[in-house]
Amino acid sequence: MTIKPWDAQLAYWLVRPLKDSWINPNHLTTVRLVTGLAAAVALAVGDAIWANIGAVIFALSNFLDHTDGELARLSGKSSKWGHQYDLASDAIIHVLLFVCIGYGLREGKFGWWALLMGIVSGVSVACIFHLRNQMEQRLGKDASRQPNFAGFDIEDVLYLFPIVTLLDGLEPLLIAATIGAPTFAVWVIWQFLTLAQPESN
Repeated sequence: MTIKPWDAQLAYWLVRPLKDSWINPNHLTTVRLVTGLAAAVALAVGDAIWANIGAVIFALSNFLDHTDGELARLSGKSSKWGHQYDLASDAIIHVLLFVCIGYGLREGKFGWWALLMGIVSGVSVACIFHLRNQMEQRLGKDASRQPNFAGFDIEDVLYLFPIVTLLDGLEPLLIAATIGAPTFAVWVIWQFLTLAQPESN
């Protein structure tokens, strides 16, 4: 049996008091989007202190991503537009995150190649988000569900981002993203084509 992720459980507990309030899930999505954009801007500065600040804000934004969905389920205020808004916010934040990391590292050993690496990573992430969205729309949420182990999703590794910046690990992270994101995008494309194949028969 899949255990509900711990961060989603915490988000549920935090938004319960908002169930009958004027606050709706889209408000929380907007807060998540604004904090995510703020994190990306901070990382683009290219300064170690701002990188650390940006990483902490990003971790917070990543947690806030669970609050809108939990409130939607609690309050019965789910909507197709709200779901699309949430997905678009996720994609925008993650794409800009890598582009801004690359821009912030432009004065390092990679020079302006860092920006190109960030763009490659960001575009790959956009491809992944788009295809997962398509898979979810065509085949249901189970088709795009991420692996879960003891209440931890694979995406929970993003909470370690502040440790990466504290250890001055943005350049190794960018290298890994430049290799890993396109590779994962290819795998998602293969998964999408494989899952969609029965529909075409």
